Amino acid sequence: MKELPSSIGKLNALQKFELICYSELKEVLSSIGQLNALQEFIVEGCSELNALPSSIGQLNSLQRFSLYGCSELKELPSSIGQLHALQNFYLEGCSKLKELPSSIAQLYTLQNLHLEGCSELKKLPSSIGQLNALQEFYLEGCFELKELPSSIGQLYALQIFHLLGCFELEELPSSIGQLNALQDFYLEGCSKLKQLPSSIGQLNALQDLCLEGCSELKELPSCIGQLNALQKLSLLGCFELKELPSSISQLNALQALCLSGCSKLKELPLSIGQLNALEALYLSGCSELKELPLSIGQLNALQKLYLLGCLELKELPLSIGQLNALQGLYLLRCSKWEELPLSFG
Repeated sequence: MKELPSSIGKLNALQKFELICYSELKEVLSSIGQLNALQEFIVEGCSELNALPSSIGQLNSLQRFSLYGCSELKELPSSIGQLHALQNFYLEGCSKLKELPSSIAQLYTLQNLHLEGCSELKKLPSSIGQLNALQEFYLEGCFELKELPSSIGQLYALQIFHLLGCFELEELPSSIGQLNALQDFYLEGCSKLKQLPSSIGQLNALQDLCLEGCSELKELPSCIGQLNALQKLSLLGCFELKELPSSISQLNALQALCLSGCSKLKELPLSIGQLNALEALYLSGCSELKELPLSIGQLNALQKLYLLGCLELKELPLSIGQLNALQGLYLLRCSKWEELPLSFG
């Protein structure tokens, strides 16, 4: 099917409209704007669709709008900002989309915005911070995105923020610390990110911080210890990271700490034993780590300790025998290993 009849606009009671994998469809007629009762408009896998009519902004009842896989769509009409009932907007796989209209900031009811795979998207509108109701924001695979506008810190309702695979992103604005509701922050694969702003310590609700594959990240700010709600911190594959700030021991809620693949990490803070809630510590591939601090034995909640491929590690501290909750200890490929401490029993 290559086109829709204009009479489609006469379906006055229509609430849900789906066009999935209509690969020959190149346009949506302007009469679609007459569907005043429409709540869900799902146009997915329409790989030849290259434009939307401006009348789309007349869909006053629209709550869910999906353009997933519309890989030829190059722009959105400015009238998109008139969708004042819109809650969920899906643009995954719109790989030719280079920018968003500034009018998108007028979507005051928008809760979820998905831009995964918008690989040619170079920037976000400076007005993006006006999305007061936004709770989930996904920018995974936006390979060309180089920066975030400072207004991003105005997204006070934001709980989930994913920037996985934003290879060109070099820094975060200091305003990121204003995201008081943020719980999940994923920066996996942001390989040009060299540092975190000091304001990141203000994220009081943050529970999960993923920095996996941030291969240029050389240090963590000392304010990281202020993240009182943080439960998971992953630094897997942060090859340039040489040390952790001593303030990391203040993360009283931390349950999992992943440092696997931090091949330049030479030591852990002496105060690491203060992480009372820590259940899993991953140190596999820390090939320059020579010893564990004596305080490691104070990790009373620790259940799993991974030390695979710690090539320079020769021994465990005597305090290892105090880890009464330990269930799994992994020492594979620790080639300089000589003996277990007497406390091991």
